[in-house]
Amino acid sequence: MSTRPMQIRLLLVDDQALLRHSLRIAIDREPDLSVVGEAGTGAEAVTAARELRPDLVLMDIRMPELDGIEATRQITHAPSLTDTRVLVLSMFDLDEYVYGALRAGASGFILKDARPDQLIDAIRRVHHGESLFAPTILTTLIEHYLDHRPTDTPMGLAQLTPRETDVLTLVARGRSNDDIAVELTVSHNTVKTHISSLLAKLAARDRAQLVIAAYEHGLIAPRPVRPPLSTGTAPRWSTKP
Repeated sequence: MSTRPMQIRLLLVDDQALLRHSLRIAIDREPDLSVVGEAGTGAEAVTAARELRPDLVLMDIRMPELDGIEATRQITHAPSLTDTRVLVLSMFDLDEYVYGALRAGASGFILKDARPDQLIDAIRRVHHGESLFAPTILTTLIEHYLDHRPTDTPMGLAQLTPRETDVLTLVARGRSNDDIAVELTVSHNTVKTHISSLLAKLAARDRAQLVIAAYEHGLIAPRPVRPPLSTGTAPRWSTKP
């Protein structure tokens, strides 16, 4: 007897009804994904999220009444929505949008010119705890931190143990839990324990905010992401597990 896979419940937020319809068709054909609601404004998104409690909100940025950044902030800071993640889908990769969305609590930021398979992959990755950015977005994010890194060491970083600092550094460099375990010669469960401690000490919601913390604290020296060597293939997605 076959069983239906556990579904990821999504809320679609965009002020264009035609785009929402297209997204719903692409998402609902996947056996593990299900669209449970739609919203055309930021205010509607906040209300719908509180009522439906979706696993993931696919959020537009530029909308009437309330923009996607503020809607993201209200959703990710709502006590009843601590398990809801936000993936921003935008036409624009402007610095203020990328930084604003991530600071508001979004777990990823991708562009609307992404292929359907890239979007589906992004939804699954973000739901499972990864933070995800298209290569151009990651470059924009890094450049922002190069220009805005503080010189003082915040108290949050000062209270980390040396091993927690090692783990945070590797998370910010894009290492997976398995990679970190091998590099530090510890168990996978030990890595998970350190990451849980980092989330608590740095008041971070998820992995995306740990990456932000590492850059903001000047823990690592960011390097721009190089473009793909071949222009004949689609660019690979950059992830921060």
